[in-house]
Amino acid sequence: MPTGPLTSAELAQYQQDGYLILRKLFDDDEMNRLLDFAKSDPALSASAYGRKDATGMETKLALWNEPGENLYGMFARSPRIVDRMEQLLGGEVYHWHMKMMLKEPRVGGAWEWHQDYGYWYHNGCLFPLLASCLIAVTPSNRENGCLQVLRGSQQMGRIDHGKTGDQTGADMERVNAALERMELLYIECQPGDALFFDGNLLHRSDQNLSEHPRWSLICCYNAARNSPYKVTRHPEYTKLEKVGDDAIKKWKGE
Repeated sequence: MPTGPLTSAELAQYQQDGYLILRKLFDDDEMNRLLDFAKSDPALSASAYGRKDATGMETKLALWNEPGENLYGMFARSPRIVDRMEQLLGGEVYHWHMKMMLKEPRVGGAWEWHQDYGYWYHNGCLFPLLASCLIAVTPSNRENGCLQVLRGSQQMGRIDHGKTGDQTGADMERVNAALERMELLYIECQPGDALFFDGNLLHRSDQNLSEHPRWSLICCYNAARNSPYKVTRHPEYTKLEKVGDDAIKKWKGE
């Protein structure tokens, strides 16, 4: 399990590539707790909704603006994520939102090429000072539609986005030009691995045509100094109360 702050080499890699993978940021016990909780959580199944890709296949997700006191919140408020986010974004951060992505076997749809700031720009954030941490809840590989990234594509800045199926996708003229010039990587992960990535990094995922689910928890953060200038569906700056490093294992539920 990685300990301590990010090194200068890790920070430099993130700035160059637009992402950083920390293997086993959370241990097996913590991830088993999360998976068991999510599977039995009626609120998750009740709030999950679908997004169809360009072919009509659907991926489900549930999204929350507040980290809360439940087990999802213990992850989103964990210093293992938040402290590193503050390094990456250069100061205090707050919880922007988090989502559980549920790409089910044989039916889970693709996510089209996009940048997260391609969406969040319209939520009143003047600067691209946002980043996400994707935590693999189940194994994630090419067969079940793992995340794909274009290394260094965050350096392009925000590009135009438009509707693709039920989703909002990046301008494919620019994406295709980027694909000719930049390295495409498949981010294969085991439960507990964490991918930190820039809000302008181009990423996508394939359909899940395997027999195995691909679940992930994505915790998103905004720099405190980048609070939206207008009211939208995502929150303005609210101080994020970190929990102890042992909060996940201590959490007993309500």
